Amino acid sequence: MLKKERHDFVMRQINLHNRVLTSDLVQQLNVSEDTVRRDLQELAEKGQLSKVHGGALSKSYQSSFDDSEVYAKDAKIAIAKKTTDLIKDGMVVVTGGGTSIIELVKQLPETLNATFFTISPFVAIELAKYPKIEVILIGGLFSKNSQITYGGHVINQLSEIHADLCLLGTSAIHPQDGLTDTDWEINQLKKTMFNSSKRTGILCISEKLNISLRLKVASLENIDYLITELNENDPQLDPYRVKNLQIL
Repeated sequence: MLKKERHDFVMRQINLHNRVLTSDLVQQLNVSEDTVRRDLQELAEKGQLSKVHGGALSKSYQSSFDDSEVYAKDAKIAIAKKTTDLIKDGMVVVTGGGTSIIELVKQLPETLNATFFTISPFVAIELAKYPKIEVILIGGLFSKNSQITYGGHVINQLSEIHADLCLLGTSAIHPQDGLTDTDWEINQLKKTMFNSSKRTGILCISEKLNISLRLKVASLENIDYLITELNENDPQLDPYRVKNLQIL
């Protein structure tokens, strides 16, 4: 594989999943670890990603959050606008982190009166701009890669919540394998958030459909809402039409 092809592959993985692991790229590209490290260094020097220990992060995942760096921003705004219809006054909502959730928060009505629990400091900052929203940031260890809090203390706090709605972004969703991820700690958080909520909505750009990663979070049957930028009748969504899953 040519260097440009490798770089294009790396950037697609970064755009879809917000981060990549060196060990995964070695297997996916069938090249040496040194080659992957050089590729990541070159892409970092061009300003296309941020190199970290063990891999790389999307530029949009840095603490100096920059709207211009958000991948598929228009699609995420379309998803956000659909998702706001699920959130009603008086609700208790629990959210994950990521750019899709941040875009959702930016689309909330100014008059919304609700309580939000979140594991993302950046989501909490955006929520704090709303006068009638109570914001509860669940504290714990902070993941530099995923930009969220994690660990046993966070899971214990999440398990005590009885939320009306859980809203999560995703790295991958598949008709047979359901919702999946690559990080064990993140997986445990998402499972706990599912169990702490009456209903769960997954915000997913269409490019992340039909992708399966190594760790399962939930089956399609355990998801209440799948929200994409596509029209709800789009044929691409046909494999996801299972009982109890509403496609928006």
